[in-house]
This record gives sequence, C-alpha cells and structure tokens, in this order.
Amino acid sequence: MKKLLLFFKNDVVLTAALILAIISCFIVPPNTGYLDYIDFNTLIMLFCLMLIVEGMGSLDFFRYVGDRLLQKTGTGRGVALTLVFLCFFGSMFITNDVSLITFVPFGIMILEMTGLLSRASYTVVLMTIAANLGSMFTPIGNPQNLYLFSLSGMNVGKFLLLMLPYTVAAALLLLICILAGYKGTKLRVRESHVKIKNTKRLCFYGFLFVCALLTVAGVIPHEALLALVVMSILLTNRILFSRVDYSLLLTFIFFFIFTGNINHMEALRQTIAQLLAGREAQVSIVCSQVISNVPAAMLLSGYTENVPGLIVGTNIGGLGTLIASMASLISYKQIAGRFPEAKKKYIGIFTLFNVIFLAVLWLIMWVV
Repeated sequence: MKKLLLFFKNDVVLTAALILAIISCFIVPPNTGYLDYIDFNTLIMLFCLMLIVEGMGSLDFFRYVGDRLLQKTGTGRGVALTLVFLCFFGSMFITNDVSLITFVPFGIMILEMTGLLSRASYTVVLMTIAANLGSMFTPIGNPQNLYLFSLSGMNVGKFLLLMLPYTVAAALLLLICILAGYKGTKLRVRESHVKIKNTKRLCFYGFLFVCALLTVAGVIPHEALLALVVMSILLTNRILFSRVDYSLLLTFIFFFIFTGNINHMEALRQTIAQLLAGREAQVSIVCSQVISNVPAAMLLSGYTENVPGLIVGTNIGGLGTLIASMASLISYKQIAGRFPEAKKKYIGIFTLFNVIFLAVLWLIMWVV
C-alpha cells in the first residue's frame, strides 16, 4: 500500500486523472459501455513504441549516434548544435520524453568533458525546448499527437504539412539562440568509445520500428503490431516490459473514462463546445499551461470537431510553464539532482526562453 501511495504521489497528473475518473463514475455508473470510451489504438501504439525505443536504448544506440556526431565537431557552438538538434530530430521518432531521458544526461556529461559545464542550464533549456518542439512534427512524436492523429482521420502527409511551418520556425529560433549564446571557440572533445552492444538485435528493433510506422500509416493493423512486438520482446528481452511507462498508459485510460462520462452531461458539453468554437488552438494553449498538453488534448477533444486546431494548440502549448509539457520535468529533475544550487537559475532561463518561443509561435499560428 505504501508503494502504491508513493507511486500516485510522485505522479500528480496520474493522480488527478484517477480522481476525476472516480468522480465521473457517480455521473455514469460503471458499465460495459466504458470500453467504448477507450481509444485502444492509441494505447497500443504508445505501448509498442515504448517497448521498441527502450530496446534500442538498451543497446546504447542513441548514445552511439550522439557520440559519433560529437566527434565531428570541434567548437563550443558545434557541441551545442549537436546536443540541441539531437533532441529536436530525435524526438520526432522516439518521443520528446525518451529523447530527454536519453540525451540530457549524455549532454551534461559532454559539457563536463569539454569544459562547458557553466553553460549547462542554458544548453539543457534549449535541449528541452528542442525536444518539445521537434516532437510536434510527427504523429508519433508525443502522446497527444498519437491520440489526436488517430482521432482526426488525417493521413500522415496532411499532418506533416499542418505542423511544418511551426517546426521550421522552431528550428530557426533554436539556431539563432545557439549562434547568439555560444562562441566558435575551438575545443577538444574526448572520445567516449560508446559501442552498440548487439547489432543484430538492433536491426530487429529497427524492423519493429518500421512496422510501427506502417501501423501509423494504416498499412498494418494495430492488433497485428501488438502481437508482433509483444511476442518478439518476450523472446528477446523480457526485462523491457518493466521499463514501460505504465503511469502514462493509466493516465490515458483514466482520462478516457472521465471525458466519456462527462460527455453524458449535455448542458456542460454545450457550454464547453461554445467556449471552444473557433478558439480551439488558443484555448488548448491556455489549458496546457495549467494541466499540461496531453490532458488538455484529451479533455478538449470531446467538444470539438476541429482536431487540427487542437493539434497545433497542444503542441505549441507545450511551451510556457514547467508543467505545460510533462517532459520538461525530466530535464528539470536532471539539473536539480546534479546542480541543486542552479535550480532557480534554470527555472529563470527556462521561463524566459519558453515565453519567447511561445510568443513567436503563437504569432505564426495567428498569421497561418
């Protein structure tokens, strides 16, 4: 019981989702209709991607890629460009949270090796923004994209075109911040000699990842992907099942139940729908600042048919407060644990640059 209580205490969003789901059960008593609330395709994709990416990470694939790229640079500016854009492009395929879990500790290690540790807060803030904004480009970049993409009925090409202007703008803003904040001073990057542990197994995980992409594109059924991935992981590396973020999956289930039950309250449904009408992107940005963008996407999606507006709003809404995107907490915990004295400095830099990026992308959204 203590472990269970600690589990919920450490995940505020999960706890809030559970409480809301329980309260909503008094509106609509539990019944078999609850199954209709749950988007099983989204849950399957999340679960399979977590297993595949964890498998690739366990073989040091991402650290290997980062290490090889860093060997190509010899300046402080080059190190920053490599670390930030590793997060930017990596998050498009391995999600923003996995990108930060993988590359932030690696980045701090590299900054220490190159004598740039004084720039840790600034660099990690840009890496965090890069992961949150790079992930918005693809349907598999973050959890809310997976859910909203499934809900929208869009094809992959249309989704990419929708998010392309914001992704390009984000890349240019990051480039400007790096060029302005780092000098081209020559450095000597020491080799860390990171090696891939099992090339054959990595190729197999790569095959599974391609299958996941084909499932997103509608070529392979979700059920077939689930069966393939689960059986493969059972046969190759069962420990990966213990590394899956089950709290995220439970959060989705609880929010599915809550929103499904709330939809039975017609008066509330109409009020929220009227509030959202024509303002989906703006409302989702504001909501994300308070409850983070994944819950905002799930809560608002039941009250509007303008899913593209929610996609844009919840992705841009990942900027702003520290909880606007829960992935941002991963970076903060890394800095707070390694450099406790730098917490206030980090939050200050984080808030300043998030507000700047949010303002610019909101302006672009208004123009588009």
